[in-house]
Amino acid sequence: MNSEAPILPPLSSATLHILLALAGEDLHGYGIIQEIARQSQGSYRPGPGTLYDNLKKLMDQKLVVDAPRSSRSKEEDRRLYRITSAGRAALSSEVERLQDVVRTAQARLRERKPRNI
Repeated sequence: MNSEAPILPPLSSATLHILLALAGEDLHGYGIIQEIARQSQGSYRPGPGTLYDNLKKLMDQKLVVDAPRSSRSKEEDRRLYRITSAGRAALSSEVERLQDVVRTAQARLRERKPRNI
């Protein structure tokens, strides 16, 4: 990990998945849920309460903002969310942390062979 970067607490699963979903494009709430399900191959699908509680926290932390409204039709008048540069930095930091965890786990698994009991 970069020794100059501040050490941030680990992100919750919901936060990690929301930021990851928004890293590709601006999405509305249901779009975020669909993208999380797609990225997790269906193994994680947050409910609306989890999603919107976490989006509020992410917005309070300035990691996510409302996407600017363009000249969209009334059918597309849903609230869109956008990841900020601070949100991308937090996501990047979490990805590095998780990579470190995986490297450590892989090394430990190679070090110690299970004994036959």
